[in-house]
Amino acid sequence: MGFKKLLASLGAGGASVETELTELNVVPGGVVQGEVRLQGGSVNQRIEGLNVGLQARVEVEGGDQETKQNIEFTKQNIGGAFEVQAGAVHVVPFGLEIPWETPITTIDGQPLRGMNIGVTTELEIARALDSGDLDPINVHPLPAQQAILDAFIRLGFRFKSADMERGHIRGTRQRLPFYQEIEFFAPQQYRGLNQVELSFVADDREMDVILEMDKKPGLFTEGSDSFRAFQVGLNDFQGTDWSAYLNQWLSEVGGRRNWF
Repeated sequence: MGFKKLLASLGAGGASVETELTELNVVPGGVVQGEVRLQGGSVNQRIEGLNVGLQARVEVEGGDQETKQNIEFTKQNIGGAFEVQAGAVHVVPFGLEIPWETPITTIDGQPLRGMNIGVTTELEIARALDSGDLDPINVHPLPAQQAILDAFIRLGFRFKSADMERGHIRGTRQRLPFYQEIEFFAPQQYRGLNQVELSFVADDREMDVILEMDKKPGLFTEGSDSFRAFQVGLNDFQGTDWSAYLNQWLSEVGGRRNWF
């Protein structure tokens, strides 16, 4: 599968650049493969360096305002200094690792609204940087993440929305400067409960699963009975009935608060 987008035109008579991804569908911990093609212009041109990275569009809260910010959360150098000859084609293949914490953008083949993650290409030209457009990728859940998502669906929860927020979830293995929240509407049997928010923070062995009921403004209120964080192994999650686990916690909290 090819995906091409003109990224930059490097001055009058200069080279043009495009990035082609050979596969748009990835999972956290995987690799997105592609190549950068530089087409020489009418003159020789010196390129000081070539980088690819991953970028996310993240919500940033400040006071009473909420803004969007582009955050590059991984970067890889794929070429040192070289010269693009006039009229010549220079092809640089790459394999860019997807961090384990990368948010999910697609579930069961359906894109999550508002999730904007993709590959960026950056050229270093005479001490300047020339950044191209974003080439989107589809980040699918890991099997362990899919198991938790499936449990919510079996309990009757409905997907509401997803977003990426700048900040840190306390008490987790989080390294990226932002995290994802996936929000679900609660089914009728959990009357009094408006919604549940779900976050995953994974590494190469296991993941933190963070749940919160009726989240109030601000970061997570760890220690509240409406907050739960637990760990799930990426390779040994099959032995738990996650629907029963989630239902038990929801019922216990709802019973104490006379929600249900």
